[in-house]
Amino acid sequence: MRILILGGDGYLGWPTAMYLSKRGHDVAVVDNMIKRFWESEIGVEPLLHVRPFHLRAKRWLEQTGKHIEFFACDIANNHRHIYKIFEQFEPDTVIHYAEQPSAPFSMIDREKCISTQHNNVLGTLNIIFAIQHTNPNIHLIKLGTMGEYGTPNIDIEEGWMELEHNGRKDRVLFPKKPHSFYHLSKVHDSANLEFVCRVWGSRVTDLNQGVVYGISTDETDMDPELNTSFHYDSVFGTVINRFVVQACRNIPLTVYGSGAQTRGYLNIRDTLRCVELATLNPANCGEFRVFNQFTEQFNLNSLAEKVKDAASGMGLKVKINHVSNPRIEQENHYYNAKHSALLQLGLKPHLLTDDVLSNMIQIALLNKDRVDESKIMPTVKWKS
Repeated sequence: MRILILGGDGYLGWPTAMYLSKRGHDVAVVDNMIKRFWESEIGVEPLLHVRPFHLRAKRWLEQTGKHIEFFACDIANNHRHIYKIFEQFEPDTVIHYAEQPSAPFSMIDREKCISTQHNNVLGTLNIIFAIQHTNPNIHLIKLGTMGEYGTPNIDIEEGWMELEHNGRKDRVLFPKKPHSFYHLSKVHDSANLEFVCRVWGSRVTDLNQGVVYGISTDETDMDPELNTSFHYDSVFGTVINRFVVQACRNIPLTVYGSGAQTRGYLNIRDTLRCVELATLNPANCGEFRVFNQFTEQFNLNSLAEKVKDAASGMGLKVKINHVSNPRIEQENHYYNAKHSALLQLGLKPHLLTDDVLSNMIQIALLNKDRVDESKIMPTVKWKS
């Protein structure tokens, strides 16, 4: 299969490119490296050094004999170029990671909000039109987020729900209640994608992904030069990664607010498998298919305790501190999200065990001198 990965230089994009390349697919990557610019703009960098894309691709070729083609393109601002890439590569499947991925980044100020919405919404629209222009049969796999749903006081279905109102029934998209401008951009994406499926007969799988943790995959473990990014800072870092780095530096784990906030989580290895399953089992023409992509649900307090227990088993003394929540969100809430579709397709989850956390802590310990402690505490507030 010919697979085009948008945002292939990123945290998930690069491991996905290697994973699918290793399995015999013809893989090409599109990226404009803007994530590296955003990191520089706010003064953060990943815990592990991440080589430039062309050097990682060169090492991958040396290790496996497999070539990953690269196209430099800003998909949000150059639709003609992305049309040409589609015409040249002729993908069967497009995997779309090419979006600004941080809720805090989108809430910094007006400029960051607009750049997030511009990059994410317009980029997705240009991909929609590129598919329609070149080959409407292309299957688009789009990375969404569980954050689109928010924390409703009802069970979260997989994208759709049956609604009865005034004696009549219909199938509608599940109501959305996002908590940041970033999550709003994903809601806009989903609405646009459902529209083109309904009107143009497009084929789309929307993967509403939970919080991803870890950087270890079979492919990244082959060589240090094949690393992907591991962010621990308060803007691009996710909570488990942040707790792990705090544990290795003897910094109290920072739990925002009450710590009762519950979300879905998954190992990076499961992200790769979920994308593969969606690729091998494509949506039908005219189908807007939504999968809730996570494997376990935790609240912040239980995550902090898990990291503390794993670190204690390695001889590290860890404290847990509750800090003022910089976000405007419900802290004590109902949360029960369905996530059966990918399991039915064959996903076998990698769960968050002590061994997994110990491995992450060991990686952090080996690189603890690279930690910038000034970037860990939250500085972005939803309301000043």
